[in-house]
Amino acid sequence: MKKAGIALLVLLVAVAGMLFWLHGNMDSLVRTAIEKYGSEMTGTKVQVASVEIRAAQGTGIVRGLVVGNPSGFSTPYALKVGEIEMVLDASSIAKPVVRIDKIAVDSPDVIYEKANGATNFDAIQKHIVDQAGSSGAQKSGKKLIVGELAIRDAKAQASAGFMNGRTVSVKLPDITLNDIGKAEGGVTPGELGQKVAGALKAKLESAVSFDALARSAGKTLEKAGSAIRGLF
Repeated sequence: MKKAGIALLVLLVAVAGMLFWLHGNMDSLVRTAIEKYGSEMTGTKVQVASVEIRAAQGTGIVRGLVVGNPSGFSTPYALKVGEIEMVLDASSIAKPVVRIDKIAVDSPDVIYEKANGATNFDAIQKHIVDQAGSSGAQKSGKKLIVGELAIRDAKAQASAGFMNGRTVSVKLPDITLNDIGKAEGGVTPGELGQKVAGALKAKLESAVSFDALARSAGKTLEKAGSAIRGLF
């Protein structure tokens, strides 16, 4: 999950929104752009319920963002976000370094699934890296400075093959990062993704242990087997 996760998906929203603000401020176009380019970048189906752009105020709200799972995974999605709020410095949009004052991600729900030795976010990460490498997006284009990025009321669900489609829900602590890219004079969306996803990855790893889940499942099956044998 080093280069994937919530951060890159939020940046897709931000970059798509900025581009289309310059071409008519049409909510439906922004929504279409997020779904199209988000799907291409992640290699999954990306859907958005609604977009509300207020160009004069430099704000935008994206509601109902859903990122599907790559093939080979059984859970219904990798990421769902109820609402993403963005506040930009409108005067910086035409400059080489775009200032994003705030990105607030409310109540994201991450399903962290492991299958065949890798997680769904490993697969998404690989696709993002491949796409970035083929397009050169990491080396060109605008850079970003984010004053504050906050992920609030997040939770994770963990699943693995031995759980037969079941999940275990985990509450994750809030994450707040300040002045991302300020010291470097701006970062690319990919670099921003690495910084923020690193913070998310640390929270997920501290909350979810697939080894512990496997041991727990094994003990449960052993107890069930003993109980069944006891009937006879």
